Amino acid sequence: MQALVNKIWYEGHPLRWLLLPFSVLFALITAIRRSLFRLGLKSQTPLPVPVIVVGNITVGGSGKTPTVIYLIELLRQQGFNPGVISRGYGADIQGVKVVTVADSAAAVGDEPAMIVARTGVPMVVGAKRVDTAKALLAEFAVDVIICDDGLQHYALGRDIELVVIDGKRGLGNRHLLPAGPLREGVWRLNQVDFVVVNGGPAQANQYEMQLSPSAVLPVNPKAEAVFDPTQPLVAMAGIGHPARFFETLTQQGFKLALSHGFDDHQAYDKQTLCELAASRPLMMTEKDAVKCRDFAQENWWYLAVDAKLSPQFDQQLLSRVRSVAAAKQGKSHGV
Repeated sequence: MQALVNKIWYEGHPLRWLLLPFSVLFALITAIRRSLFRLGLKSQTPLPVPVIVVGNITVGGSGKTPTVIYLIELLRQQGFNPGVISRGYGADIQGVKVVTVADSAAAVGDEPAMIVARTGVPMVVGAKRVDTAKALLAEFAVDVIICDDGLQHYALGRDIELVVIDGKRGLGNRHLLPAGPLREGVWRLNQVDFVVVNGGPAQANQYEMQLSPSAVLPVNPKAEAVFDPTQPLVAMAGIGHPARFFETLTQQGFKLALSHGFDDHQAYDKQTLCELAASRPLMMTEKDAVKCRDFAQENWWYLAVDAKLSPQFDQQLLSRVRSVAAAKQGKSHGV
């Protein structure tokens, strides 16, 4: 099914024309929803600290999680105390939940589990972004909130919007769902503060981001095996665009005996992956690793990657955060 969807969205399959009437209906529904907020019939909740929404206008992975981690580290380096909120996709969360390093991906979502495992950042997950933001502020002394996804959740007041685009797949056929991958029209890019292009050429007023491999690490933190980079391995990825991961491995000089893509947010079990690897070394993404660490074998590994953005992006982003923070502090003091 996913293969057919990719052909329709990214390869010009003629079935897209049959789906266009549904895209028109989707456009009408989303336009009405935006109008309700614009007219004040639905309210947006402002927050006392700067809120950065990291999202996209397409369905599927585009590199939001590495971008969130990059922002966490950038803000910390400048003396801020950021916190993160997220829906916790795939997890059954009642209300809101604080994410800890001990939480499984099944309990909080794979991306929140990965973000906290990597950074230890204060993080709260839940279906309603406003509730998670309020819980984060009540529980932790954070002075900037990063919302992982949620560009279309207009109830959450936001000060900075950052959209991440997959540089290889772009915006596909540029149709709205379901004929295309777009959640909102291309016009939305003109309204956001920053457009980051992951792994592809950036246009004017956009910023290019590269994901740079940093280390090969064992999925099982207690494993004592030593990674042999010359040995052929089996590669797997359950992300929005698995081919990007396999291409990265090849570029790094790894020999792939087999590559297998799973659906984004795929749940895994030991038997399936053992059969896939067949005793050979298994290489996966960091997001996949947090879902497999409880049953990982000695020769299962993941490739950690770090986002790289330009100093110009850093300067512009930090300038906006400082400006917003100063304005909110002045307002709270009645200035």
